[in-house]
Amino acid sequence: MEQSGGLEERLKSLHDEIREWPGLEHLHRIAVATYDARGERVRTFVHSNVGPRPLDPLSGRLCDYPLLQTVAETGRPWIDNAITSAPGSTGPGGRLLKQGFRSRYVSRIHWQGDLYGFLFLNSRKEGFFTESIVSALIPYRRVIGVLVASEMTSTRAMLAAVHTALEVSHYRDEETGAHLNRMSRYAQLVAAGIASKHGLSDEFIEYVLQYAPLHDVGKVAVPDSILLKPGKLSPDEFEVMKTHVTKGLDIINAMIHDHGLGALPHAAILRNVVACHHEAFDGSGYPNGLSGAAIPLEARIVAVADVFDALTSERPYKGAWTNEAAAAFLREQAGRKFDPDCVAALLTDMSAIAAIQQQFRDTPSNGLVAGR
Repeated sequence: MEQSGGLEERLKSLHDEIREWPGLEHLHRIAVATYDARGERVRTFVHSNVGPRPLDPLSGRLCDYPLLQTVAETGRPWIDNAITSAPGSTGPGGRLLKQGFRSRYVSRIHWQGDLYGFLFLNSRKEGFFTESIVSALIPYRRVIGVLVASEMTSTRAMLAAVHTALEVSHYRDEETGAHLNRMSRYAQLVAAGIASKHGLSDEFIEYVLQYAPLHDVGKVAVPDSILLKPGKLSPDEFEVMKTHVTKGLDIINAMIHDHGLGALPHAAILRNVVACHHEAFDGSGYPNGLSGAAIPLEARIVAVADVFDALTSERPYKGAWTNEAAAAFLREQAGRKFDPDCVAALLTDMSAIAAIQQQFRDTPSNGLVAGR
């Protein structure tokens, strides 16, 4: 799987190395949550745990986590050597206690003036984070910080470069941004929903969220007369529309080369999303007629997310479907056009879909054609 050899694997190797040192064998968990300044959100990115996975992924606005906000603002780590929590608490302290953790250390990952995220260290031993232990962990904390900052810097550079290209189409359509925000979060819902069955890491889910909005970057090379046509495309026009896939892949490859991002983390995920999001589960899609598991999982995820948002949004050639009607269509096409697991994962919680739609509403526009 593409995620092998990524940051999470390196973190696990580093964790094993740390625990070989006398006194550090009781460091039972390391986790990193990234910070997205645009949405002021924090999300679990990678983790390494001795034993079963202890916590659900962290995801929310920074202001929803007062402890993290304090650490971010002051730059001072938080050390708690005797975790306590109110009975039945579902907060981090309560969940840590439930999994047997008794000590925790939280620090920010700050690089060249920017906040990249947070580092979480946990132990099942009460009183673990003594002054000597904290000192012994300093070089490892720095290494983790550099690894995270390096990985995220290259990813941010790629996203910035592609978003610049997307701006070429944004001036033609104000709704594009809302569509990209919705469909990327639908993709995140799907990826999280199938994570257990497919063995997906938080790192993989994060990259699906980050790269999903770039799926249609090739549409900047499609003529307006076709892209914005208020009606059904002719066969010849549809052939031109289909070229946005290969043109998109050319754009991504050129930007990776031009910006020196050959070592971009999980570049294959980005390429697969762009190249394969119009492939169909039964082999009837384009450009290569791939089917089933031959279609990269990230592309199967994005396909479901993209079509659901296209159906439930107003377009030049159609009105918006209701969520119920769109859900019925996806279920009907599960196993045909779409991966059944991905369809089921998206439709498991319709309230989550409604919340995304409420947060990222359409604005009046001429409507760029998504889902074609």
